[in-house]
Amino acid sequence: METWDLANLDVAPRQPQVLRSDDGAARAIAINLPAGEKLQEHRVYEHAWVHVHHGHVEITQNGATTDAPAGFLAHFDPHEDHEVAALQDSRLLLLLAPWPGEGRDKDFNA
Repeated sequence: METWDLANLDVAPRQPQVLRSDDGAARAIAINLPAGEKLQEHRVYEHAWVHVHHGHVEITQNGATTDAPAGFLAHFDPHEDHEVAALQDSRLLLLLAPWPGEGRDKDFNA
């Protein structure tokens, strides 16, 4: 078993930290997103789950914005465009599965 304390994990702002990555299974990534910053509109090849561990973000998808406070969990299908903007300093947990998704470059770091 591996464990991580997301509340006390040392993750530098704007430098996602891969916690675990298993080919054919999933990838877990911790992200420290400072208030006022965003993950610009993007898409991934995998199913993506975004959990707001602490802080507060807004998630925009297809022109609609969803309020996402601590404890919020969102799922995106592969290739869905979305953007995440931090309203407060926020810690996010991103889960991507299956890893890597079809068409993904296996050397992708985040």
